[in-house]
Amino acid sequence: MQVKLKTQRLVRSCCWHGNFLSGKITERFFLILAFMSTQVLNTKAQQTGIPIEKSTNREIAFVSDTQTPIWIESVFLRNNHNARATGIIFNEIIREEPQALFILGDVVSLGYSNRKWNAVDEYLSTVRDKGTPVYALLGNHELMGRPKRGEANFQQRFPEHQRTGYMEIIDSVAVIMLNSNFSSLSKAEIETQQQWLTSTLSSFESNAGVKAVIMSCHHSPYTNSKLVNSNVLVQEQFVKEFLKYNKCRLFISGHCHAFEYFKMEGKDFLVIGGGGGLQHPLYHTGEKYIEDLSEQYKPLFHYITVRRDDNELHVFSHNLKDDFSGFDQGFDLKIPLK
Repeated sequence: MQVKLKTQRLVRSCCWHGNFLSGKITERFFLILAFMSTQVLNTKAQQTGIPIEKSTNREIAFVSDTQTPIWIESVFLRNNHNARATGIIFNEIIREEPQALFILGDVVSLGYSNRKWNAVDEYLSTVRDKGTPVYALLGNHELMGRPKRGEANFQQRFPEHQRTGYMEIIDSVAVIMLNSNFSSLSKAEIETQQQWLTSTLSSFESNAGVKAVIMSCHHSPYTNSKLVNSNVLVQEQFVKEFLKYNKCRLFISGHCHAFEYFKMEGKDFLVIGGGGGLQHPLYHTGEKYIEDLSEQYKPLFHYITVRRDDNELHVFSHNLKDDFSGFDQGFDLKIPLK
């Protein structure tokens, strides 16, 4: 494990403005010229077989718990311009243009409320307009209050989602997205998800096109949070399978609003619930404490990126500076692919 501070990166605006400085050259002329240039570039690319890429960024972005605080949470936990922090995180992801964005649940505070989706809808639309696909899994807040309506709103925005698990392969990295809301699943659905998970992981072992597997769900199998517990069902249903297979290298979850890093049987587990929810207090000692390898790194707001470099996964945590002026890369983890 390597933990180090990186060069600061300022938050920059994603807005572009065009100005015509001379009245002699008309806007129509520029539009025609731009169209002709695009056609020439497209033709050359087709002739040479070179794909046209919108971005050269090879990183995959992950964020979790981007919901705005609900009033009852604010009674017990400190609010720190959380909605603004979420907006800055999304704008940074938009600026960086990763290969894909994965949101690990609790996208909004109340899934059934259309009003709660307004700001997120704008962010999602801009991310997708930039050419970055967005995938998500269900958290508990999507199902809070009116679960059917909340899940319907969620599904409308993330049509690729399957409530009994699904996966996407990005740059030879398979990202497994699992539903850890077991109380909302029937016994048959739990069995279906488990069978799909086992068969999918087994098939990856002989699939040369998959170099590594990242497993994810909303509820953390391990956490030192004083507000939510380590999820035993996730340990029994998901972690057990994760530990079996060699290509499974990283397990990412949220639910606990903090950054945590655990090592279990030689494999890496990250908790990344820093997308905007109110920060959770953590145990640092005592019988409930689990050794946290990121004890000195506890950013208030953050997201992570993962990049495959030959035979390793390179993980960065991007933490929002206390004055909200930009981001630092405060955590750096290299995971060998065996």
